[in-house]
Amino acid sequence: MSDPFKFALGVLCVWRITHLLAAEDGPGDILVRFRRSLGDGFWGTLLDCFYCLSLWIAIPVALLIGQDWSTRCLLWFALSAAAILIERITPRLAASPATFVEDKEVSDELLRKTEDVDSVLSSERDRE
Repeated sequence: MSDPFKFALGVLCVWRITHLLAAEDGPGDILVRFRRSLGDGFWGTLLDCFYCLSLWIAIPVALLIGQDWSTRCLLWFALSAAAILIERITPRLAASPATFVEDKEVSDELLRKTEDVDSVLSSERDRE
């Protein structure tokens, strides 16, 4: 496998695992319950921050991809940075929801206007 392919594969793995743990519910809300069970401690707050979590997820991937320690250290930050870039770009690429525009209401000539109702009521009072 070539180095650029390994890097691209590593970036996608880091982004996918980080996004899964930080933002998705999972089947049967299992990941939501997992995040709640961790509470407000170190691990719970870690799963609340995509940026922080991507650093931790990138460590094992960098260890697998890199050949020596200097490459692994550089890969650690590069993989995290690329995952963050993907995370920041993807909401813009997602389909935007349909916009709803309501036209101004047009009064129908068949419907009574409030002025007409007032005049009818006053004319009925005058007759009595």
